[in-house]
Amino acid sequence: MADSIDRLFRAVLAAKDAKPSSSRTARLVHSGRAKIAKKVAEEAAEVIIEAMDDHHDNVVRESADLVYNLAVLWAAVGVKPAEVWKEMHRREQLYGIAEKLSKRPAKARRKRPAAAALRKRG
Repeated sequence: MADSIDRLFRAVLAAKDAKPSSSRTARLVHSGRAKIAKKVAEEAAEVIIEAMDDHHDNVVRESADLVYNLAVLWAAVGVKPAEVWKEMHRREQLYGIAEKLSKRPAKARRKRPAAAALRKRG
């Protein structure tokens, strides 16, 4: 799997310097980070919708679109797949392959007074 994404990423990098008229990837790369990020969000939403509707084959297709757009986003922001694989390996060593780390350190996870007050109002 990583080999496929690495190959995809190399193809995206090759398209970065190509004329936008030469390919869909070149057009997307030249459209800028905001457009690329929007495509990632759209594809993620489509995966969710198809999953909720229990459309297995559509989830597969939309997931492939999501991975493609994510590779374009990585290229646009300078993230290499190897960096993601390294982070995944680090997490696996700490928590196991199927776990996700909290995005905030333990101290930051405490409820903030303002956040607690907002929850009381709602």
